[in-house]
Amino acid sequence: MKLTVIGPWGGYPKAGEASAGYLVETDDYKLLIDCGSGVLSALQKFIAPEELDAVLITHYHADHIADIGVLHHALLIQHHLQQKPVQVKAYGHNEDEAGFASLGYKEFMLNEAYQPDQPLQAGPFTLRFQKTVHPVPCYAVRVDSDEGSFVFTADSAYQDAFTDFAENTDVLIAESNFYKGMNASSAGHMTSEEAATIAKDAGVKMLVLTHLPHFGDLQQLLAEAKEVYAGESHLAAAGMTITFTKGGQPHVIYR
Repeated sequence: MKLTVIGPWGGYPKAGEASAGYLVETDDYKLLIDCGSGVLSALQKFIAPEELDAVLITHYHADHIADIGVLHHALLIQHHLQQKPVQVKAYGHNEDEAGFASLGYKEFMLNEAYQPDQPLQAGPFTLRFQKTVHPVPCYAVRVDSDEGSFVFTADSAYQDAFTDFAENTDVLIAESNFYKGMNASSAGHMTSEEAATIAKDAGVKMLVLTHLPHFGDLQQLLAEAKEVYAGESHLAAAGMTITFTKGGQPHVIYR
């Protein structure tokens, strides 16, 4: 299993980059988690859009879905250019009916609601969900495969439930939109210290801070996390790839 950060930014993308997007792959299955602004352009550095098998959306804020419509048109155009069927499954929650409906597009993208209290099998991946603390309905996702596991917190204020949800996974990809000591919870987000606390309490092998802020020194985020969590820690970066091997330590490669 391989996980590639397509976009690490919160709110809006840094110039030339993308907001939330994460590509999870095995040899024969490709899943995109979230599809924010700039994701479709950045995705094509790694795969063609029509190679996707599925997209999973955590919630319907623009920095997580802005490029869904662009993806629709990419699939339509490639269907005509290649003169072959092109179809991608789109998973999302249906607590926002308009947001969920926006995922579907003709025969090219078929939307299907995930049930947050039930596992979802997407190719070789078993997906589980945890409701987050955010101004709109949003779900963290846990991805398990034969080769490894990770949790993506999506957008959320700190909650104790994340500890059990992420327990003993290989990697915790945790949003850290604020610095230590700031009032992140009022905005439905977390601090570096809170993300690191989850990583420590859950016993994960690696922490990756994501949904990065557009202010301050990002290296400070990492330093603050390392004050709490003694394991391997990283800042998410565009093109950063994490490879998983059964029973082994996940390995990071920067593009």
